Amino acid sequence: MSHSRQIDPDDDRLVEAGFDPALGPADALAKLRELGERADMPPAAIARALGAVIDVEAAQMLAEMEAGASGTLRREIRRALFRLKQHGIEPPAAAAPAASIPRGDATEIAAMLSPIDVEGARIVWIVKPRMQGGVIRMWALISDSDGLVGAQNTGLTRRELKSEREELERRANVKLVDADWRVADFIACEAYRNTPAARRGHVGNFLVLRAEMISSPPPTELVHPVYAELAAEIVSEPSVELLKEPELLEWRLPDTLIKPYVEEINRAGESVIVLNPMHKQERVNAVIDRATAEILAGDNGRRIRRRLEDIAYYMARDKRRVQAGWAAAAAARLRDDIDVTKVLFFQALVRTQLGTVAAAEEQKAAEEPRLIMTPAEAMRAREAREARTRRR
Repeated sequence: MSHSRQIDPDDDRLVEAGFDPALGPADALAKLRELGERADMPPAAIARALGAVIDVEAAQMLAEMEAGASGTLRREIRRALFRLKQHGIEPPAAAAPAASIPRGDATEIAAMLSPIDVEGARIVWIVKPRMQGGVIRMWALISDSDGLVGAQNTGLTRRELKSEREELERRANVKLVDADWRVADFIACEAYRNTPAARRGHVGNFLVLRAEMISSPPPTELVHPVYAELAAEIVSEPSVELLKEPELLEWRLPDTLIKPYVEEINRAGESVIVLNPMHKQERVNAVIDRATAEILAGDNGRRIRRRLEDIAYYMARDKRRVQAGWAAAAAARLRDDIDVTKVLFFQALVRTQLGTVAAAEEQKAAEEPRLIMTPAEAMRAREAREARTRRR
């Protein structure tokens, strides 16, 4: 193994956990696979270490890690694979994806997820058997805008759990789907990290509640399982038909994000400088292209990708695999930094969002009294006021 690379601080955590860079390939791979099962080990450090093990199994493990990886982790994996390729080692062409979520707690833990509603809210249940019988259930309410809104643990019999699930589904007219508890745990922990500081006091005991259920540290990264589960589907383009599904049909991005582009489009349409309708349409299309690129970039793009991943995960368990594949394909294109202006689905998504805000503003303008009157309207209003005064 090579010792010339500068040690990253995260690499020291591997050493502290018992990994020795001087191990032979077989022992090094065995240790790295063991550490890769732990939620507290940084995946990027595992990838860097694998890139220095000159063995075809290291390439296999990296190929497994790459299934669904994104951002910094994916770049680290690609660098590691490139280092192995320099030594003549290629990953197997049909490498099977490894389990994409760290393991380490009792397999009896279960979870249930609701769909994401029009307000961006959803419910997460994590359920664990109790020694004395029955279960303990963590209930978490999550909001796209507010993070973790509330959480509580409750002891229940299995009959009570079944009854509460049925009652929730009936009352809210939603379906809870069974989920991998590690996905549910990541969703809840991510929501807690996204909770505004001013609201943290309302859910301040979340980590204590979680510790009653799960012994491993709160996860900070997730290689989302939809990429491995729907690997055959994500190679195809996401269909605009996805926008007809309930999870997308009523999805509204924040008005503050959309309004500036609506106003710019309105100005382009009203311009007296550009008289040719074709030229006006070209200006409008240019605004829409820029809106698509900017709205789906940076933190906004990351949040939209995460929502699409979770929508795909829910749909797959709701027996809507085709639609789940479309959502996962869209998420994969954001993950891979594809030019979103060339993806018809994203163009349609942004046009729909812009059109919804524009229609709402037109409706509001029609309902509000006008502040500026024509001279005739002003005269009629004055005469009406004078007539009311005389009647008094």
